[in-house]
Amino acid sequence: MNRNVVISGGGTGIGLAAARVFAAGGDRVLLLGRRGDVLERAAVPGALTYAADLADAGAVRGVAGFVGREFGAVDVLIHGAGGDGRLEPPGGDDPLDAVAHSWTVGFRLNLLTAALLTEALRHRLAEPGGRVLFLSCLAAYQGHGEPGYAAAKAGLHPYAHALARELGPHGITVNVVAPGYIEDTGFFGDGPDEDLRTRMTGQTLDGRAGTPGDVAATLHWLASPGAGHITSQIIQVNGGAERGH
Repeated sequence: MNRNVVISGGGTGIGLAAARVFAAGGDRVLLLGRRGDVLERAAVPGALTYAADLADAGAVRGVAGFVGREFGAVDVLIHGAGGDGRLEPPGGDDPLDAVAHSWTVGFRLNLLTAALLTEALRHRLAEPGGRVLFLSCLAAYQGHGEPGYAAAKAGLHPYAHALARELGPHGITVNVVAPGYIEDTGFFGDGPDEDLRTRMTGQTLDGRAGTPGDVAATLHWLASPGAGHITSQIIQVNGGAERGH
């Protein structure tokens, strides 16, 4: 379709799977992430890469300048950056310091990155036809895992609703995709222990873990012309582990 697609967290997991799907369809893709070597190893055919800490306003200004020079308009903006902070330096030993560290990291990685990148690129979103897609999580509903992470993911929901209201008159849709347990993403490091995996897959109605491809296909569809009347929605991709919201 020859669209310009910007994907944060594009070097691994769901972001990488999405990048491959869009690139395979003929779209021009830009991968964003903190680790330049990871972005290069992703080796998405034809994709551009730009390494930056998207929680830093100055770095995001650099991204915006690069996008302006290389792309001009942005047709699809996907926020895949985030995580539970396993790559961050550890917090202090004091219990309150540990709480402050966990919540600050969760907010910075999962919510601030999305807000800064969106605000930096919103004037470049294609009008009409632009798409903004956020990646939330089952934890935003169930609150499991790190509470700071879950709260930050939940914070994406009202932000997306507000953006959808503001950008709708310009023909731009804004949606959230909330995956459940997805294997092969690196979120659990080398993977969850077998008991945890059994419990998470046991919550689903189809009895299996999700894959990055499951989520990438949903993102690709939401970015398609056929989804042009879908906005301000939270689409769950979790095999029925959570439903009815």
